[in-house]
Amino acid sequence: MGQGEYSYTFPHRGLIAASALNRVDLELIFDSARAHLARNRTEDKKHPSLKGLTVINLFFEASTRTLASFEIAAKRLGADVVNFSAGNASLKKGETLADTANTLAAMQPDLLVVRHPSPGAAEFFQRTTGISTINAGDGANEHPTQALLDLFTLGEHLGDVGGKRIAIIGDILHSRVARSNVALLSLMNADIRLCGPASLLPADADRWGASVFHSVEAAIEGCDAVMVLRLQRERMSSGLIPSAREYAAIYGLDHARLSLANQDCIVMHPGPMNRGIEINSALADDTDMSVILDQVEAGVAVRMAVLELLAGRGMQEMVP
Repeated sequence: MGQGEYSYTFPHRGLIAASALNRVDLELIFDSARAHLARNRTEDKKHPSLKGLTVINLFFEASTRTLASFEIAAKRLGADVVNFSAGNASLKKGETLADTANTLAAMQPDLLVVRHPSPGAAEFFQRTTGISTINAGDGANEHPTQALLDLFTLGEHLGDVGGKRIAIIGDILHSRVARSNVALLSLMNADIRLCGPASLLPADADRWGASVFHSVEAAIEGCDAVMVLRLQRERMSSGLIPSAREYAAIYGLDHARLSLANQDCIVMHPGPMNRGIEINSALADDTDMSVILDQVEAGVAVRMAVLELLAGRGMQEMVP
């Protein structure tokens, strides 16, 4: 179903924060994403809805899956795509962030996708350039399209997420994924559980609208889904965890711990995984429980939907 079939018009100029979305926005995005997901499984994956538009992926942090996902999404919609990485950025030659933003704006792109280590960077680019911008992760702040693809995957496997018990386990403190997921899961009235060592939980975690646990076993009990987060050692100061080995022993997810959850519980991870630390390899590869690759596939379809909506070009509007 496309935007043209709704009396509701997608009201957002960009996608900076998951918390800005409402349930109708989600319905609009997910209806479009389902159509793209089905098309992406056929030989003819192309759809010309962004033909003639230019998308710039501006990544100040190294990324493999998120950059590839956005690039594939935009190209399948027929857009011209330009990727800028931190290694090539003029910032390293002394240019300010505002100079970079204004220089890119002068090239007349239609959409920006920005990933940056500092919270607020994506919003800064949108405000400075006036160009619709998608936040592809800004520091430990937000990663809205990851939360969208996570919620989409949950819906495909669990149906209505409302009332479902979902645990998010790991390095909550540094996780933009956790923040965006809590925003959307709260909107859907899910029962959210956050779990990790006290050193990796934000001081205000108990005010996020979720229950807080320090025991994995207690957090997992009766869960319908468990999201495991990567231990972001590159963002940590020393002393937050005793050692990766001890962390794995206390907080690592494996089949034995997951047996405390509901029988049909699914396992998710935003990637990349630290196998043997936050998640056991056998569990990560267990296709009866793990939907990690489903998340990756959904990411392309969800990002196609978001790009179309922000460009004001719904899928059905382009079909004769």
